[in-house]
Amino acid sequence: MTSLSGLYSELLLASTSPARRALLDGLGLPYRAVAPGVDEVVREGTPVHQAVAQLAERKARAVAARHARSLVIGADQLVSLDGQALGKPADEAAAFAQLRSLAGRTHEILTGVCVMGPGYFVTEVDVARLQVRALSDDEVRGYVATGEWQGCAGGYRVEGRGQALFARIDGDRTSIQGLPMQRVVALLSEAGLRFF
Repeated sequence: MTSLSGLYSELLLASTSPARRALLDGLGLPYRAVAPGVDEVVREGTPVHQAVAQLAERKARAVAARHARSLVIGADQLVSLDGQALGKPADEAAAFAQLRSLAGRTHEILTGVCVMGPGYFVTEVDVARLQVRALSDDEVRGYVATGEWQGCAGGYRVEGRGQALFARIDGDRTSIQGLPMQRVVALLSEAGLRFF
């Protein structure tokens, strides 16, 4: 039986991402997903590692401010190519450009996670390395036409048809999907949550 140990009123996910909800659903914990409603812009020139940590913390703090006794999980994700952040493409042309820039190269995907509640606060960043296959323009156009790029940093989704984009993936698959579950479980345990 799961337990919040009387320390928290409830567990909240500061995200409406279907991928993050699906990952957290897998733990079988009672929780609610709450839209953080924050500005996701960081100061220009902020290193990607710091930017993703700031965004995860910003989301967690926004939800915690409205639910003071809750344990809150905030997360964010950025793709880094040569130290430059790639966010979510605005349209098909931007998705094509991002995927074209990644083709045949290795990049990093950084996932920030912040867990906070009364008496507990930790922010961490998980880093995975992904090598995209050498892709023709027609292959990139074909993938973009699937629509999987929508709402995804880097213009791809590693689940579904996006699996065919990669030659190699080094790192936690759940982190790449949006929530580093091994780290999340460790942080929730540290915060006093019991899973069984």
